[in-house]
Amino acid sequence: MKKNTETMWHDVTVRMVKMIDLIAITYVFYGCWMHNYSHQVFGTPFYGRGNWFVVFLFTLLFIMFNRVYDGFAIAFNQVTEIIYSQILALVMANGVMYFIMALLFRRIPGPIALGKAFLWEMLVVIVWSFIANKWYFWTFKPQNTAVIYSELRSMEDLIGEYGLEKKFDIKVSMHIDEYLNGAAEALNDMDAVFVCGIPSHERNMILKQCVEHNVTMYMIPRIGDAIMTGARRMHMFHLPVLSVGRYHPRFEFLFIKRAFDIVVSALALIVASPFMLITAIAIKATDGGPVFYKQVRLTKDRKEFKVIKFRSMRVDAEKDGVARLSSGENDDRITPIGKFIRKVRIDELPQLFNILVGDMSIVGPRPERPEIAAEYEKELPEFALRLQAKAGLTGYAQVYGKYNTIPYDKLQMDLMYIAHPSLLEDLQIIFATIKILFMPESTEGIDADKTTAAK
Repeated sequence: MKKNTETMWHDVTVRMVKMIDLIAITYVFYGCWMHNYSHQVFGTPFYGRGNWFVVFLFTLLFIMFNRVYDGFAIAFNQVTEIIYSQILALVMANGVMYFIMALLFRRIPGPIALGKAFLWEMLVVIVWSFIANKWYFWTFKPQNTAVIYSELRSMEDLIGEYGLEKKFDIKVSMHIDEYLNGAAEALNDMDAVFVCGIPSHERNMILKQCVEHNVTMYMIPRIGDAIMTGARRMHMFHLPVLSVGRYHPRFEFLFIKRAFDIVVSALALIVASPFMLITAIAIKATDGGPVFYKQVRLTKDRKEFKVIKFRSMRVDAEKDGVARLSSGENDDRITPIGKFIRKVRIDELPQLFNILVGDMSIVGPRPERPEIAAEYEKELPEFALRLQAKAGLTGYAQVYGKYNTIPYDKLQMDLMYIAHPSLLEDLQIIFATIKILFMPESTEGIDADKTTAAK
């Protein structure tokens, strides 16, 4: 009963603090709209309901993009990431509103007033983020936390790496055998439990105990769990049944997804063509080698195709014929121009041609080289399950993982995407991709000891 009350108090107060941020940001936009733009609609003052609708639309956009970028996650994100996420949400929300204003005014509106409002919004975000972070960890003490593992993944290191030691205070760390041999009662006094690599039978025992004693369980899933996230609920034999099968989305979804790929890749090629031309000239002028680099990759149902990228490595980078993953900025095969175009992702732009002709999609599991995929599958045969869907320019694993995330974890993220074919999910991943473009950890290389398909 006490835990229920504490949880309710936590949820209510956190939402109130988030509302302060939302109201303050909306108020800034409201003032900007009313004083600078509302009277320009069709040359007359915009009637009351129209003004409120515009302000409501901005608020809705700000909430939506904040959810995509985790801008309200004050309990889990560091202050700098909250600020970055909310500013990015503001850029997107204000950008969409500027486009809508252009449609309403039937001309391009002056950007200065909106730019000034954006600076005020940024100030609100910075001040609120620091205060909200300090308030949260001053008000709510770290949760008493237990870690139960079978194959140990150092949760202590992960919690420290992501700055979550103020959220989770690890009191107990035990092997599953200890739990089964009489240490189970230690969980009853915990607030949170992390479960890592536990077989399903034992994990279900822990889950039921956590639910009974109102303890939040955080589970690092196994491959079967990732597949099961797409299970369809149905009733059969007067019983609840979960239906799970191979990736087989509806025809309408595939048709719209393909049409979206064609339109977006064509428009993106037009917009990006000046940058691509400059990049091509720079690469050619550097060492006289070819501008593009073609490499065999795998897509849906193990079909091979040649992915096109701007060449960022020396011409003789793989003269010995051995396929190697990049180790990041320290890779001596990368040219000076290559380091720059990789950092700003320009090397990926030619893949828009692959999307246009249908080899790839905008969103999907990243295409892997056949040789490297074969190496992964020696230790992790399930790695081939990524090939249920067409390969993509960006994907779930790229947005929510890192470049150096181990193959086992990337596989789980790809399978979670495949389990939920949805246009809304695709759009969310596309918008979330914008966030990682300027995050250096998303381009870190693969360490030599992390190329194995660790389970």
